[in-house]
Amino acid sequence: MKTKILEINPKKIDLAKIRIAAEEIKKGKLVAFPTETVYGLGVDALNKKAVAKIFQAKERPFNDPLIAHIADIKELYRLCKQVPPVALKLAKAFWPGPLTLVLKKSELVSGIVTAGLDTVAVRMPADNIALSLIREAKTPIAAPSANLFGKTSPTTAQHVVDDLGGKIEMIIDGGKTKVGVESTVLDVTVDPIRVLRAGGISVEKLKEVINQVKISKELEEGFRSPGMLNSHYSPQAKLILVEKKGDAQVEEIRRLASKYIAQGLKVGIMATEENQNKYDRIEVKVIGKGTELEICAANLFAILRSFDKEGFEIIIAEGLKEHDLGLAIMERLRKAAAPK
Repeated sequence: MKTKILEINPKKIDLAKIRIAAEEIKKGKLVAFPTETVYGLGVDALNKKAVAKIFQAKERPFNDPLIAHIADIKELYRLCKQVPPVALKLAKAFWPGPLTLVLKKSELVSGIVTAGLDTVAVRMPADNIALSLIREAKTPIAAPSANLFGKTSPTTAQHVVDDLGGKIEMIIDGGKTKVGVESTVLDVTVDPIRVLRAGGISVEKLKEVINQVKISKELEEGFRSPGMLNSHYSPQAKLILVEKKGDAQVEEIRRLASKYIAQGLKVGIMATEENQNKYDRIEVKVIGKGTELEICAANLFAILRSFDKEGFEIIIAEGLKEHDLGLAIMERLRKAAAPK
């Protein structure tokens, strides 16, 4: 299969090109497209055969549910059996934006989208290309990240080509994504509301809108959310996350780097700007300032992918503070560093 690439300027939407991509969606084909978080691999969410192609192309297990992307809040009432007031309150506060709501699904939604669960994950992306594509396709679009399952998420069209080129019909190139980590996923079917996946909307921001929110630590009820499997976000290289603070963190990273270099391995360090000059004679890639977590989030996956492209065998990453977007970054780094 030859993958066609359409370049579209998100600040000046070419509707003729959007309609070409929308026709592919209508035909049950796979179209990768940018959102504000990462690139998504989209199909008609109401076409079961098309949805199955996502799992095949990504080599994704069928027990990992998908997110249905919408362009109109009214679509919630088609996809969901019930829409509680708190869901509307959250949608009005954060949509379009990087927030996914888990609600009881309607009969319209196939079990292949929800991994057999009685809930469906829905969000409205804050990206002009994504919204235009959904509107022109005239259907909700199911779209996990446009990468091979378990690998780091794509934040540029080239990342999608690297993983899925020749496996999907089309990629819309809309430049680098802004947020860089996936959406926050909230289960609003429970009380208190639970964060199933940290993401582009911080817990601090959520608490400004709703009184109580619980961060889920267990997977007792199965995978109710996309991104809960531990094999997500992994580079090809072995990733080691060092969560010590201050000088102790730097010393531990130096020790580990020396150990693996002595074994003849190619070692790289992902560090904050503040610490980049503390690792003599070791390759360092800067994720951003430790105080500028939005920039760190936007750079995270691209840096991990660049280590892989350059043949690094060991990546040692500095841990970041777990507030605001730091929680989402650390969740992904922990999963990337987890034993496979």
